[in-house]
Amino acid sequence: MRGLILPLLFVAATAVPPSLPAQCRLCDQPSTALAPGAANGDDIQIDIETDINFDRLILARPGDGTAVIRPDGTRTATGSLSEVGARAMVATVVVRGQPNRDVRVEIPTRIELFSLSGGRIAFDQVESDLPAVPRLDSTGRLTFRFGGRLRVTGDAEGDYRGDLPVTVEYL
Repeated sequence: MRGLILPLLFVAATAVPPSLPAQCRLCDQPSTALAPGAANGDDIQIDIETDINFDRLILARPGDGTAVIRPDGTRTATGSLSEVGARAMVATVVVRGQPNRDVRVEIPTRIELFSLSGGRIAFDQVESDLPAVPRLDSTGRLTFRFGGRLRVTGDAEGDYRGDLPVTVEYL
């Protein structure tokens, strides 16, 4: 049996007004003031509390296998994978913005993960515990979790990583 380490990292992208100019950090007189027309509290902040992580997957034999982590934390392994590690975690995302605003959250349904040795595996069937119409609560906060399926083909030993962009914008 071989161990397979498969953490999945992701990048959060927020919807911010396009008029936010970048501040020159090499200028003689840097300013900490907002530029005219910059964000006025309408921006959305995304914090990643936990990355999705499949911990260690045990390859019982070469061949195809899948590992699934659901938003509620349940996990299963099938095919060539005999188990998902006990420390496997779903991703937890916290969105902050204007209280009581509806938002649209976009998460890709499929990405590819890569190892340092050039291996490639698929992460798909991404699902979250978001309601049909996500809404920030009265404090301007929304927390959700997501998981998905990892498909392993052949002898995919290694440490795999990938980026999963999360986009949030007001409706």
